[in-house]
Amino acid sequence: MESFSVLVCVTDQKRCERLIVAGAEIAKETGARLVVIHVARPDGRMLEYESAPEALEYLLQVSVSHGADMVVVRSNDIVGTLEAQAREQRAKVLVAGRAENYAGHDVLDDLSERLPEVEIKIR
Repeated sequence: MESFSVLVCVTDQKRCERLIVAGAEIAKETGARLVVIHVARPDGRMLEYESAPEALEYLLQVSVSHGADMVVVRSNDIVGTLEAQAREQRAKVLVAGRAENYAGHDVLDDLSERLPEVEIKIR
């Protein structure tokens, strides 16, 4: 039997817990694997905020408590990396948050164009 996943995209903020919880619910309903991903820029600053290491550790604990694998990848190509991971993880659903100041085109729009077979759920 083929194994599909729910891919949850998180930043380095604790509030992304809600995304993991939402992804876990979808994974449970569909019988899919749960994978959490964070893409960090490789410029030496792994994390954007001073509290980010603590936040990522927290998100790792939340991921593990929901039976998820967590992947952290360094890349300047956020969209390309998320696309590659979605394909590698055989994602059928991608869960992500969206900036409050969404202005009509962002990473999720790019992913939607590149991954038309993946359902993107914005939480």
